[in-house]
Amino acid sequence: MPRKKIPRNLKASIAVTYFKPQGVCLKHLDTVTLQADELEAIKLHDVDKLSHTDAATQMGISQPTFGRILNSAYTKMSTALYYGKAIAIQASHSRMLKNHTCSTCKKL
Repeated sequence: MPRKKIPRNLKASIAVTYFKPQGVCLKHLDTVTLQADELEAIKLHDVDKLSHTDAATQMGISQPTFGRILNSAYTKMSTALYYGKAIAIQASHSRMLKNHTCSTCKKL
């Protein structure tokens, strides 16, 4: 029996819930579901340029778990891009950190 998932710390709320190829109606597309923690892992690693260790610390998880989350996210995104699938972003097993200010605009 697998262990219970530990809630991950997320700094930003999800701005959008779907991405899809242009010109194709959403009802005609297959969908790949990207979890909010996978999106946060991509942001911390690729946008913020944090190491796996630093990003894992910010999310409140171990470095190996961060690596697995990141690998899962890359696989899902690559599949969606290659096969022209929609990407649904879904929140689960995560908690928003309160009073976090954006590093770019300095807003809450």
